[in-house]
Amino acid sequence: MDTRFLETLITVVEQGSIAAAAREQLLTPAAVSQRIQSLEREFKCKLFSRAGNTVQPTNSCLMLLPKAKALVKDTRSLIETTTDSHLKGTLNVGVNSTSLTAYIPSTLQYLRTAAPDAKFSITLGNSIDLYQQVIDGDIDAAIMMMPFGDIPKSLQYWILREEPLAVICHKSVHGTAKKILSQNPYIRYDPRCWGGKIAESYVQAEAITSEPIFDLDSLEIITQLVADNVGVSVIPYWFALDKFKNDINIITIPHKKYQRRIVAISAYHPQQPHLLNLFIDSLRT
Repeated sequence: MDTRFLETLITVVEQGSIAAAAREQLLTPAAVSQRIQSLEREFKCKLFSRAGNTVQPTNSCLMLLPKAKALVKDTRSLIETTTDSHLKGTLNVGVNSTSLTAYIPSTLQYLRTAAPDAKFSITLGNSIDLYQQVIDGDIDAAIMMMPFGDIPKSLQYWILREEPLAVICHKSVHGTAKKILSQNPYIRYDPRCWGGKIAESYVQAEAITSEPIFDLDSLEIITQLVADNVGVSVIPYWFALDKFKNDINIITIPHKKYQRRIVAISAYHPQQPHLLNLFIDSLRT
């Protein structure tokens, strides 16, 4: 999302009309209207209603306005940091597959503006391997699943997302979570990976004795197979799962002990502290 469009939104609210906002931002009224229409398409709601020559913000607009102002403020703050001579060099970041599209494109777009002289190298991997690479100093940071057990004091982390466990099945399949997993072909989230260990612990605790037809370490492939009615599965409620809601049923497991946490993790004393702080700030923003 272009934060300049959000600045235009805020200006229209403050000025009370498209024409006044256009004069304030040195734009044409048509350009202002186009920006508002673009935001309305992105937010999927009406942002203003006309009242003569003025416009009134809708309830939806008023609800998102505080966050829009905060985002614009944070973006300006990030841009101001480019005057810092330390924002150079390369930050090597690892990321697991389900976090790649969730975080990296928008974050890199942010960083391209905030630190144009810096480089960001992205490595794709599973959480187990990425964790070891952070410990070994091969990468500066990683977006990955929260490791089991205690985190060494040499590392620091930030929680980005908490995902409950979910039983998923085709729209044509119904029943309780246990019945669904017990009476249908079972696609198992590979228990050799950390997320798979959580799913396997739930299956064992519920005494579900379904023989898996596949062991897969890919939430994307598992979800697509379930959507194609190949089988059922139990996986974390990952970032893009809602996109499949037209084809699958989702039963959330509420117990927190089965929750997967997505974190950003790095050395406590990183080699690129300024770039790392900028990267973490952009993720959390």
